[in-house]
Amino acid sequence: MFRSLFIYLSKAAWARKLVTHWKFAWRAASRFVAGETLDDAIRVIQRLNQKGINATLDHLGEHTTDLESARRAAQEIIQILEAIMSSGVRANVSIKLTQIGLSLDEGVCRDNLQIILQKAVATNNFVRIDMEDSSCVDVTLRLFHQMRHEERFENVGIVIQSYLYRSEEDIHQLSQECSPVRLCKGAYKEPPQVAYPRKTDVDASYDRLAKILMDGALAAGCPAVSQDGRLPPIVALATHDERRINFARDYARRIGLSKGSLEFQMLYGIRRDLQENLAKDSVPVRVYVPYGSEWYPYYVRRLAERPANLWFFISNFFRK
Repeated sequence: MFRSLFIYLSKAAWARKLVTHWKFAWRAASRFVAGETLDDAIRVIQRLNQKGINATLDHLGEHTTDLESARRAAQEIIQILEAIMSSGVRANVSIKLTQIGLSLDEGVCRDNLQIILQKAVATNNFVRIDMEDSSCVDVTLRLFHQMRHEERFENVGIVIQSYLYRSEEDIHQLSQECSPVRLCKGAYKEPPQVAYPRKTDVDASYDRLAKILMDGALAAGCPAVSQDGRLPPIVALATHDERRINFARDYARRIGLSKGSLEFQMLYGIRRDLQENLAKDSVPVRVYVPYGSEWYPYYVRRLAERPANLWFFISNFFRK
């Protein structure tokens, strides 16, 4: 019930209009969002890099409503790649296809994606295509395969969500291709016909899919994280759940997968202690760093994930 309410609020225009006018709301959101400008985000990444942590940078925004907005979003991503190159930070880029036109015109989205990947090649960088709700999975995977296998872009990766029933089949295919995968649990409200409704089942699926990915990376001799921190290993596990992390680390040691071939990814502002402890143990860690004025839906989804985040929001309401 709690999670469903906040997923609804993340999409509600009336709630967005109301909350974004509250100054304390941005004060609370700034724990999880690096700032409203690209310069803000670069400064955050520099501080992370000093702690031995890499980053993936995301300009917030999804479901653009017109093709000109989609074109502008693609240009902003190109500017991110240029800023990473000029600043020298250890970071790559994450994007949502609905931000660059997927829900408007698949062909336009494909063209924008190709332009972005060409820029990433020119700047020796990597682009991760985020996965959105279940209605987007087929077309997102189709465009990913087009870019990686037909257009021959090796610098593109994908996200798979462990709460979807279909994900085991998708993971088997991707691991055979040595495709870079970020495995997450999933952050959208999905019907029980397509996704596991119980957390225990989602966790079990996560561990099962992580094993498949690690086995595939070992068998294929897939590359480890690059020295400059921009090109990730094939296996990227996005979780703050220490049980999932410990399970993956134990399994990697058991099969002989090197530390550099397994990366843990976490969200900016969540479990900083865990991020830093893993980095101190020479475990590759990458933090998802979002920025931009379109912070409201992202932040409300963070409230939906953990009740503790809601109390953080409320505490800021009472701060002067």
